[in-house]
Amino acid sequence: MSLASSELPIAAAIRRPVGVSFEFFPPKTDKMQQSLWECVQRLEPLAPQFVSVTYGAGGTTRERTHETVVRIARETALKPAAHLTCVGHARGEVDDIARRYWDEGIRHIVALRGDMPEGQPYAAHPEGYAYAADLVAGLKRIADFEISVAAYPETHPDAPSAGFDLDNLKRKLDAGATRAISQYFFDPAVFLRFRERCAKAGIAAPVIPGILPVTNFAQVQKFSAACGASVPAWMARLFEGLDDDPETRRLVAATLAAEQCQALAADGVEQFHVYTLNRADLAFAISHILGIRPKAAE
Repeated sequence: MSLASSELPIAAAIRRPVGVSFEFFPPKTDKMQQSLWECVQRLEPLAPQFVSVTYGAGGTTRERTHETVVRIARETALKPAAHLTCVGHARGEVDDIARRYWDEGIRHIVALRGDMPEGQPYAAHPEGYAYAADLVAGLKRIADFEISVAAYPETHPDAPSAGFDLDNLKRKLDAGATRAISQYFFDPAVFLRFRERCAKAGIAAPVIPGILPVTNFAQVQKFSAACGASVPAWMARLFEGLDDDPETRRLVAATLAAEQCQALAADGVEQFHVYTLNRADLAFAISHILGIRPKAAE
């Protein structure tokens, strides 16, 4: 069969329409603010299901997160979701933050336990929500938020067992969460096995795979060691020799993420959550390969 009459492998695998959502982090400087906004404007025409804005360890970016979410809601057609964590806040303070979001028209919250600053072991605020399941229930008492929660295909590093971690995910969903978004992973089989375990546990809510394009392999190795995500040995070989070649790194990163999505789509996955790192180029390329194109172009 000639190339002209055959389908590209990725196009052949992704026959059903798929959806995408994006994650941003709040800027720390004016320059980073400009970079973030360029990323938002570049990805807006793709009409993602939603975009989320993260929350720093210990709630350190609370105001910047709020400002970014509100600006997205006011100045774009995107549907923003605000990350909100338990750590470092009394319950009344968290409730006030949630009410502010509702009053600003923000209807989607990503509810998380959160991490302590500087790698400290987790300790619940004595007057706060202890865990994400408690936060979800509290948010639902305040208003009818759409709520996303975190899932860990390779088990949260603080969980005593994989079974305990899965039970905790079920508690969050039973408390009123709409969906779960997974921690990133690099072997599609890891997510597919986790999806099977979720189904066996009676979890019917959508579990969306988190996709992380690798722009800095050394940094990803370090972060993965802390969050419990495995990094296959073949990835080290794939990025070997590219430390001073950012252009090739970006091409490899986009190809790797696209192949990951291809494998998942072939097994019925229809929604992807891309951790953009405030970089539009890779997220846009991955979306394009998935068949997600700017609405104006269509």
